Amino acid sequence: MGNIGFPEILVIAVVAILLFGAGRIADIGKGLGQGIKNFKQGLKEAEDIGSDKDKPVEAKALPAAEVKELVARSEAPETSVKRG
Repeated sequence: MGNIGFPEILVIAVVAILLFGAGRIADIGKGLGQGIKNFKQGLKEAEDIGSDKDKPVEAKALPAAEVKELVARSEAPETSVKRG
């Protein structure tokens, strides 16, 4: 007991076809295949994101005018609106 041979698998397949129909089984197989494909694609994307973290980030130089504007904005006092 415990060994599933070809005759047992054939009986299970026939019962499944009788219960669900050939079209429904094909849809289930298609959905399962797409799910596996999406899972593998997600794993690949996660690996790509993980490998990007190891790369050094390049600094971007800003033009002097933009730097002066950013400094001026950060030094300007914040105004608060009084409600009343």
